[in-house]
Amino acid sequence: MQKYSAPLQRVAIQFVTLLVFLLVMASPARSDVNIQEVHSEKGITAWLVEDYTVPIVTLRFAFEGGSSQDPVGKEGLANLMSGLFDEGAGDLDSDAFQEKLDDAGAEMRFSSSRDAIYGGMRILAEDRQAAFDLLRLAILDPRFDQQPVDRIRNQILTGIDAAERDPNAQARKQWMRAIYGEHPYARPDEGTKQSLAGITADDLLSFQKSQFARSGLHVAVVGAIDAETLKDDLDRLFGDLPEQQDLQPVPRADLKLGQEVAVSYDLPQTSIQMAFPGIERTDPDFYAAMLMNEILGGGTFTSRLFEEVREKRGLAYSVGSILSNRRYSASLGISTATRSDRASETIQVIRDVVRRMANEGPSAAELEAARKYMIGAYAINNLNSSGAVASTLVELQLADLGRDYISRRPGLLEAVTVDDVTRVAKRLLSAEPAILLVGPDMKKAGAQ
Repeated sequence: MQKYSAPLQRVAIQFVTLLVFLLVMASPARSDVNIQEVHSEKGITAWLVEDYTVPIVTLRFAFEGGSSQDPVGKEGLANLMSGLFDEGAGDLDSDAFQEKLDDAGAEMRFSSSRDAIYGGMRILAEDRQAAFDLLRLAILDPRFDQQPVDRIRNQILTGIDAAERDPNAQARKQWMRAIYGEHPYARPDEGTKQSLAGITADDLLSFQKSQFARSGLHVAVVGAIDAETLKDDLDRLFGDLPEQQDLQPVPRADLKLGQEVAVSYDLPQTSIQMAFPGIERTDPDFYAAMLMNEILGGGTFTSRLFEEVREKRGLAYSVGSILSNRRYSASLGISTATRSDRASETIQVIRDVVRRMANEGPSAAELEAARKYMIGAYAINNLNSSGAVASTLVELQLADLGRDYISRRPGLLEAVTVDDVTRVAKRLLSAEPAILLVGPDMKKAGAQ
């Protein structure tokens, strides 16, 4: 559950100053990021980008684990926990903690994913000490008092109730079960009504202790702070955490492809998803697969799928493909939505585009255009603000890509040849995909 805590009382005082800051921060993204590796006395490592353009410090961090660690029967535990770190810590109850956070002028955030628990803070540099004191309390000594636990749980339950009335949300759950089987990825991040009802404060405390340890910690800091100052802050924030996480082993997911999942709903459109095999980041063909995906459907207005499905035939407003890499699985997905009476035609067109890519690969012109775009767009998409830079650096650490990845990435893409893309296209796209259809029965729809 992603949640933000922002100041309320100091907004009027700081408004003019912050407006100037934000205008400065809206400057074009840059690719020449100087990343320092900082090691504290207690062994905490962080990546730091010093930037004194504005007097703001942005901190992002992640603990490996996430909702894939939810115990069976306690699904939704990680998500619920991530919504409670600003609801009281140490000797401060929820109201007192929020008031202190307000006084410090800080924005604090926590969220969970399948593979990690994320946290962060954005503050004015002059208020760093008071804000970090609160963040330290939240990390080391969360309270999980019953009243806020019940309130946040009820908010999640409201979302689950809404999802039960959403055919696409319900179909997504069936799809995940069909693709992942008994793997933890098949379970809903938000949990179920039954699982949430059984989660106690003791469960939350136990889960927090198992996840929050230095061995699984990744930290990035961007802003008006130097390395020596950051060392002390790192020890103050994280130095008293346990050394080792207590994570349960999670197996690699064995994707169940070659099946069709049809979810019948009386809708004017049919949503279509396809899942093909993916590729690990450590695979030598990974960058060839990235470029292949861009040509196939990753490029919003320039891809083959966009050209054939939308431009030539007007079958859909949008269509695209994406490479997905989680810690325990990898896949290539294609998605679109079309008029229900043209769903069969749309699927056939997509299959034809996929088959041609698998059999023939790309042209040299397509590869060069995709390469130029992917090199040029990286800074815009990933380095366009201090928050984006910090988040990107945390993700690079989680993927173990190295501090020099941003500078190495263009060369990795430049090295890919047409033969490389052709080889990986045949490897990934020759498989029979799993297909999800959400909409009216296709036979009935086609007869209308």
